[in-house]
This record gives sequence, structure tokens and C-alpha cells, in this order.
Amino acid sequence: MTRKILIADDEQHILDMLGAYLRQQGYQVVEARDGRTALYTFRHERPDLVILDVMMPELDGFEAARLIRKEADVPLLFLTARVEDIDQVTGLELGADEYVTKPFSPRVVVARVNALLRRVYGELSTEPVVWRMGTLELNTETHAVTVRDQRIELTPTEFALLHTLITRPGRVFTRMELLDHVQGDEYAGFDRTVDVHIKNLRAKIEDDPRHPRYIETVFGVGYRMNEEPDDVE
Repeated sequence: MTRKILIADDEQHILDMLGAYLRQQGYQVVEARDGRTALYTFRHERPDLVILDVMMPELDGFEAARLIRKEADVPLLFLTARVEDIDQVTGLELGADEYVTKPFSPRVVVARVNALLRRVYGELSTEPVVWRMGTLELNTETHAVTVRDQRIELTPTEFALLHTLITRPGRVFTRMELLDHVQGDEYAGFDRTVDVHIKNLRAKIEDDPRHPRYIETVFGVGYRMNEEPDDVE
């Protein structure tokens, strides 16, 4: 199946460069020069992955991502020249799965796109289809997550994080191990990335994110899935 990728950037040379590299990989590419056009194109083309520049006219990448996230859990990758941690955290809190700073190598972007698409749409492994922990359930075949039979909508990165933790309950993962599991070797992440994703994940699956019973913090190390969550049926 040919995957469709939307690239939104106000710099034509970036559209041309990334478009050429992605088409060489066999992807179908659609383009937009501003955030409003990106949103319109997303709604009409329904791409499998979206690459958004942060600084765009009409509608910036953050606002475009917020509106896209209201409609779909399509993988999102941000491009930006702004390298401050707060900008990266803002993007992650909006549900972005990847963050690439300019200037960049197009090969790196393609590698991240490939890794993200494999993670979201890749072939199923031989592991069990359904994983359960208390009243929390994760289905690797349908990518459905439920708590007390209520469907929970997760971003691809949140799903990958939960999948990593639930398949090894009690096992403590460092932040960098989690980055490697969910983003792949191509990703050069930082510790705060995982903290933001865990915060977002807890807000969705925990009754009280301030006192989580599923995903526990191991201070100074990382995170683990509680082997015996105190669920109230």
C-alpha cells in the first residue's frame, strides 16, 4: 500500500527537497505553503502522516496540529528552526510524535518518517494481540485502548509507550530506553520528551494522574507498569 504524506512548509525549496526524497522512497506526497492550506489539504487528502513547519503564515504549525488532532490521530512530525526546549514541549503536548530542527538532512527526515510509519502501520508481530492490566486493555491488532470498556484515543507515540510498558509489567525503563523503543535509533531525543508523553498518557488512562496506579514513576530512573494496579471495577 502506498502511503500518503502531507508536507506543510512556507519554504518552497524544503517542499521540493523533502518531496523528492520521499517520492524516491515510494511515498505519495501532497504539499501546502501555509497552515490554513495544510488543514484544508489534510481534510481532503487524508494523509497517513503529516509533516508541519512550526512557523507558517495564515496558521502556524502548532495551531494546525491542534486542529488536526481534534479530527484524527495521524502521526505528526514537526519541522522548526526554534530549538528551545519549551517549543519542543509545546509540540509534544499537542500530540506530535517527532520533532526535527532546521537545518536538517533530508535523509534523517526520511529515516524518521520510515520509522514512524513502521511503528504505526507496520506488520504485526507474533506477540499476543490483547494485553490486559487490571481494567486497562491494549489491542495491538486494532490499536484500540480501553479502560473499563471505554475507548481511549491515544496518539501513535502514546500507544507505543503504553505498549512497551504493558508488555513488561514491573520492568523499569529508563527515559532513554523508552525513547529508543518508541522512536527508534534514528531519533535524538531528550529526557523531557518522555516525561511529556507520559504526562499526556496518564491524563487519558488514569482516574487521578497525580496519583497514577498504572504507570509508576521510579524516581531518578524512569517508569514502569504497575504489576498489580488497584483497579476499582
